[in-house]
Amino acid sequence: MRINQFLARAGYGSRRACEELVAQGAVMINGEIIQVLATQVKPGDKVKVNGCHVAVSDQTITVAMNKPKSYVCTMDDPQDRRRIYDLLPSDFPRVVSIGRLDYDSEGLILLTSDGDLANELTHPSSKVPKTYEVVLDRDFDFELSPRMKKGINVEGKRARMESIHRIGPKQLRVVLTQGIKRQIRWMFFKVGYKVKNLKRVQIGKFELGRIPLGKCKVLTPEEIQQCRSRMA
Repeated sequence: MRINQFLARAGYGSRRACEELVAQGAVMINGEIIQVLATQVKPGDKVKVNGCHVAVSDQTITVAMNKPKSYVCTMDDPQDRRRIYDLLPSDFPRVVSIGRLDYDSEGLILLTSDGDLANELTHPSSKVPKTYEVVLDRDFDFELSPRMKKGINVEGKRARMESIHRIGPKQLRVVLTQGIKRQIRWMFFKVGYKVKNLKRVQIGKFELGRIPLGKCKVLTPEEIQQCRSRMA
């Protein structure tokens, strides 16, 4: 199989993320650095990433985590901040986050060793709805709602919300199908609001529910299918 597919199945993230590892020269096959994305991994080949041996297992694991604030979703952080991976048991299988929640946000995030699943859910064509509860610094003017749904330019991209519902004067429930970095914070900033608290509560049909803060739940095949659902 192609090297990006091999690494994805080994839990190194989406195929796109694995292609970046190859481009960075972090991947070796049989002692030689490879940078050709079309490289095939054959039976008996010894593959290493950053000097560590890579093995592919037929068994995968996907967990839902209730991410606390003040944790990052990256494997390595130059600022040495706490990582969501620090919340996992030391002997836990290698997993990567499917998408991210920023440092100041909390709530539902998926981690998986299934590279194909990660690729599916992060691809721009997936359109899987993600639901957030947002607390603003002041009462929201719902006359702005059509503008938020139509779209606002954020860092050269058209960012839009699928729906906005009122929970309270300053508290809203927002649904996105895009994955622009810090999208909700930027969109509200553009119309004069500051996000005080941001929590993701649902991906597809799968809800955060009662997963304790900082804890994980191993997902069943049925629950993984709920995460894939485009119907919120």
